[in-house]
Amino acid sequence: MGEIILVRHGQANSGATDEESYDRLSDLGHQQARWLGDYLRDREGPFDKVIAGSLRRHQETAAGIGYVDPQIDPRLNEMDYFNLGQALEDVHGVPFPGPDDFAAHVPQVMEAWHRAEIMGVETFASFEARVTGVLQEAAKPGARVLCVTSGGVIGMIMRHLLDLDPKRMAHVLLPIMNSSIHRVHVIPQGPILAGFNAVPHLDHPDRAHALTHY
Repeated sequence: MGEIILVRHGQANSGATDEESYDRLSDLGHQQARWLGDYLRDREGPFDKVIAGSLRRHQETAAGIGYVDPQIDPRLNEMDYFNLGQALEDVHGVPFPGPDDFAAHVPQVMEAWHRAEIMGVETFASFEARVTGVLQEAAKPGARVLCVTSGGVIGMIMRHLLDLDPKRMAHVLLPIMNSSIHRVHVIPQGPILAGFNAVPHLDHPDRAHALTHY
């Protein structure tokens, strides 16, 4: 049996209003990555391959875990949510949300994007194709692969594995935590979900402040 472990990046610059300024880890994000690296070294066997998206926050997370030279694959990069949010406002008049309003906003974005009413730098279909492509390539029998990526990519993989519609995909990606672990087992019938949104490296009383979603 093969296994893919998907890791969401550590906390990024959550006060940003555009992708460029968002794309760096906070001090807490760096610490989350280091704690995750300690956990993986203590509890997991070696990986046959380590892959990270090309975004700064992906590579900083991989380095914090202990992999300073991962294979870079831009297909693991996040959707362009800032531009998608702006497109939703332009087309449907829905303003970009504050931190407490994403639960209502993300499903609206996913459904409008899926219906091709809005577009950022790519279509929903192209995002889905690149994400499922990297999943299929990583799903090798007998191989263990670590992928450092973003919440939207993990949500799309959940859509593929569980046959979720865009609204349910949005509901799955909303609770994904920074530096969380998601497991996919590779069996003869194909990849199956084996674990979702685990943060065992943060399961300490003095790390409660590190349980973050953004």
